[in-house]
Amino acid sequence: MWETIRRAFKLKELRQRIYFTLFLFILFRLGTYIPVVGIDRAQISNLLSQGGFLALMDLFSGGGYTNFSIFALSVFPYINASIILQLLSYVIPSLEALVREGGEEGQRKMAQYTRYLTVALAALQAFSVIVIFRNYLVNQSILLKLVIMASLIAGSYLVLWLGEIMTDRGIGNGVSLIIFAGIISRIPVSFVEIGQKLSAQAVSFASVIGEFLAFVVLLVLVIFAYQSERRIPVQYAKRIVGRKVYGGQTTYIPLRLVQAGVLPIIFAVSFMAFPATIGQFFPNSWFTKHIAQPIFGTPTSISYNLIYFFLIVGFTFFYTEMTYDPIKLADDLKKYGGFIPGIRPGEPTAQYIASVLRKITLPTSIFLGLVAVIPNLVFRKMTITSFVFGGTSLLIIIGVALETMREVEAYLLMRQYEGFLK
Repeated sequence: MWETIRRAFKLKELRQRIYFTLFLFILFRLGTYIPVVGIDRAQISNLLSQGGFLALMDLFSGGGYTNFSIFALSVFPYINASIILQLLSYVIPSLEALVREGGEEGQRKMAQYTRYLTVALAALQAFSVIVIFRNYLVNQSILLKLVIMASLIAGSYLVLWLGEIMTDRGIGNGVSLIIFAGIISRIPVSFVEIGQKLSAQAVSFASVIGEFLAFVVLLVLVIFAYQSERRIPVQYAKRIVGRKVYGGQTTYIPLRLVQAGVLPIIFAVSFMAFPATIGQFFPNSWFTKHIAQPIFGTPTSISYNLIYFFLIVGFTFFYTEMTYDPIKLADDLKKYGGFIPGIRPGEPTAQYIASVLRKITLPTSIFLGLVAVIPNLVFRKMTITSFVFGGTSLLIIIGVALETMREVEAYLLMRQYEGFLK
């Protein structure tokens, strides 16, 4: 890894992309400290210290709710908009045709629809934030509430713009990197809190060491899962073109165990926060008292983690199906004279690849789900109660870091090809 980083900084264009990404990180962090007017942030900070789904959202926004900044909503309206449109593309034929057959123009249209829906969801979420924190406003005037809503909506769209610019001109997926930056920024705060507990003798040093060792073991297992792959052997038949013989070599198709990357985790978190947000509109309703608050508003409850587990499994399968096309891969193999030993080319090859993909996705999705929920369930017995050291944060940090490193390596391979004249 260190060798890859050293080579990356030697290449001017890649070095500029890395510096640009770091610059956008700084802008994002500065934005989390620009406060929205008209609200008592000290009381909000005390409320968030009690835990719950708002504390989890504060983690992913990089402290945006603690400071009640213009970036408090972060990228979650955009993520929810992406989920809704991608699910609708399987229901509405025109959207499905736009995704599958629209090409570059279709992608541009879908991106445009996603932005429109992001603004609408940001307005809905900003209104819910005002409802949640209505008792902490300096006054109850409509003008102040409109100013707060406008600030939060503009901040959410600005974060989306930073993510898109980061994807185009930086390194990695901008939206994932913004969530990554938010989690990483809270690690020093968590260490300070642990140090304060040790100083006050609220926790024992041995328990903290034991939990850190468990965290390291979990870290190694997650890295192993993200880096592992299932290799399908491929044989290329010999072809004679003129006086030359092509093919005849044996290679393999690498199928990563975590094919969908970190997006299923991020989408599952966003989906779990949505009912609790809606419940704030109707604080005295049956939905809020029996579903939104006890189930979706308590990240350490069994019901919350059970639903969260199945969402991770479902989204992992969903995104694996979206990002990997066995039919296209089988057609490409057939076109270039490749075949899997013992499997006929064409449709049987596509079915075989799809079968292997499903077999490796099922245990991997279950593993990711368990990593995400088990730390949440034992939080009540842990001395380190920060969400930073939870399974969800761990999965996002490792997933985004590894995907970014793969993109850097691919960029190096593409830019440092020396050709035959060297």
